[in-house]
Amino acid sequence: MSGTMLADKVAVITGAGRGIGRAMALAMAAQGAKVVVNDIGASIEGEGGDVGPAQQVVDEIRAAGGAAAASTDSVATWASAQRIVQCALDQFGRIDCVVNNAGILRDRMFHKMEPEDWQAVVDVHLNGAFYVSRSAAPHFRKQNGGAYVHITSGAGLIGNIGQANYAAAKIGLAGLSRSIALDMAPFNVRSNLLSPRAWSRMVGSIPADTPERVAFLDKLKKSLDPAQIAPMAVFLASDAAKDVSGQIFTVIGNEVFLMSQIRPLRSIHRDSGWTPESLAERVLPAFKTWLTPMERTMDVFCWDPI
Repeated sequence: MSGTMLADKVAVITGAGRGIGRAMALAMAAQGAKVVVNDIGASIEGEGGDVGPAQQVVDEIRAAGGAAAASTDSVATWASAQRIVQCALDQFGRIDCVVNNAGILRDRMFHKMEPEDWQAVVDVHLNGAFYVSRSAAPHFRKQNGGAYVHITSGAGLIGNIGQANYAAAKIGLAGLSRSIALDMAPFNVRSNLLSPRAWSRMVGSIPADTPERVAFLDKLKKSLDPAQIAPMAVFLASDAAKDVSGQIFTVIGNEVFLMSQIRPLRSIHRDSGWTPESLAERVLPAFKTWLTPMERTMDVFCWDPI
């Protein structure tokens, strides 16, 4: 193993059998953490299951001299999420970090999205993050310390087409993380969001139905390695980030961004109060240049990665 930033710590990483989750598991183990590699081995739509991906990452970590255990429980129910945390306690005696990375996609245009597609995605991304985080919370509180890293997405923070379920869950994580950070600060527990942009199975499932999208996906595949995301996750999990909580970071290639959070931009006042007519007169002239454009993630982060 190559570092000690996470020596003696135990990390639970969900969705760690492939892609960004795997990269974070390997990187945390390389920095001395004992890692619970959680992955149900399902398709990107959440169907099926296979212990193989989680066990393969465990084998990689052990072959490099690290300690790891596989978990194939789902994050999407309270009972199974508790078993994920219990795996860390049973195997390594404690838990110091939770990385909520597990995810599925069921992309549909909003007017065609079925309730089951909405529910499945929200259950994994948002409910799953709550279940696993909440399961770890008593242990963090008892030991007076811990760290949460929730994996969000530009789809939620900025916007994307055909991903209402995914975007809603991912922006929901911003509220969840901030609330955890505030509620658990007295117990020296930190909670942050990390929005990665790297090649993964989920990104690879995006329909390449235009020349522009084909070029975009090809650029991601060639230039953005999941391993580039992992150092930020290690840092946020470590004691070096003891003063960082309630924040949102984006990592694209070798660039790290601190993201803004929702705050007032501008206000208008009328002594006599407002009517619909007076608002129609005043709102656009006062706010027009401040309105958030109808942008997608690729419109905001539109340059070639470094």
